[in-house]
Amino acid sequence: MALLEVCCGNPESVDAAVAGGARRIELCADLECDGLTPPMAWLRAVREKYPDLTVHVLIRPRDGDFVYSPEEAEIMDLQIESALQFGADGIVVGCLTPDGDIDLPLMEQLVGLVESFNLATELGASDLCHAANDSHFFPGPARRVSITFHRAFDRCRRPFEAMEQIISLGCDRILTSGQAPTVEEGAARLRDLRQRAHGRIGILPGGGVTPSNAARILDLTGCTEIHASASETVDGKKMTSTEKVKAILQSIRNR
Repeated sequence: MALLEVCCGNPESVDAAVAGGARRIELCADLECDGLTPPMAWLRAVREKYPDLTVHVLIRPRDGDFVYSPEEAEIMDLQIESALQFGADGIVVGCLTPDGDIDLPLMEQLVGLVESFNLATELGASDLCHAANDSHFFPGPARRVSITFHRAFDRCRRPFEAMEQIISLGCDRILTSGQAPTVEEGAARLRDLRQRAHGRIGILPGGGVTPSNAARILDLTGCTEIHASASETVDGKKMTSTEKVKAILQSIRNR
C-alpha cells in the first residue's frame, strides 16, 4: 500500500494524525504560511511520545521565497543540527537562487550536515548523535536520516534539470505538486518526473490532496507515497483532522 505522509502544524495535529493511522508525518509550524521550522521542543515531545512514528522536520526559517542570505543559511545549519539531535528521521528543505535554479552551494552545505550525521551513526559515534546518557538527545538506535527537497521545487524554472541536480545532491525525494496549483492539475508533470527519475529519487505528490482524489493521484502518477495536511480550520488555525487522515488512508487501501 502507498504511504501517506501527514503535514502537522502543531503537536495537537500530530496526535490527530496518529489517531487517524498515520505512520509518517512532516512536523512544522505556521501552516497558515505554508509551514516554518517548528520549535525543537515540539520535536522532542513528539519523539518521546511516539517513538515508532517516522518524523520528518521542515527547515524553513521564514515565510516568503526560498532565496536565503548567508545569515539565514547559518540559522538553517543550526536548525538542522538541532533536529538531528532531537531525533528527526528526515529533513525537509529547499533553497533556490533568485533566477529560480537550485542553490547548489547552500544545498550541498545543508545536505552535508545530514550526511555527516548519517556517517557518524554508521560508525557508532553516539557521542555525536543522540547519546542515551544526555537528556537533550533522543536515545534511540542509529538511524539513517532522509532528505526531502520540498515544494521550492515548484518554483524552479527548469524542473527536469533541477531534478537531476537534486538527485546529484543525494536527496531521497522531491515534494511537489507538479509545478501546478494542485496535484490534480499537475498529475501529468508528476508522472513525467517519476518516469524520468527511473527510481533514482522518489516523487512525493503534495498540494491539494484530499480523501476524494488521493487514490486517483497515485493511479495517475504511479507514485508510491503521497503528502497531505488532512486539515480543517479551527479558530483560524489549521488543524489535522483524524477523520480526514482515516478517509485518505481508506481510499488508498481501496485502490
